[in-house]
Amino acid sequence: MERNSFVEGLVIVLVFLLIVFLINRNRKDRKKFEQEMNQSEIKPEKHEDDRV
Repeated sequence: MERNSFVEGLVIVLVFLLIVFLINRNRKDRKKFEQEMNQSEIKPEKHEDDRV
């Protein structure tokens, strides 16, 4: 049984690129989430029940 090293190398590179892409996307999502949480803390929503 012969092994095709070109295909194996290509698959390894693609898996590595996918992992790097997912890590970068996770970092961006985390920063966006933190910014949204900070904005919600600065400007809390007002409820109608609070107007007494």
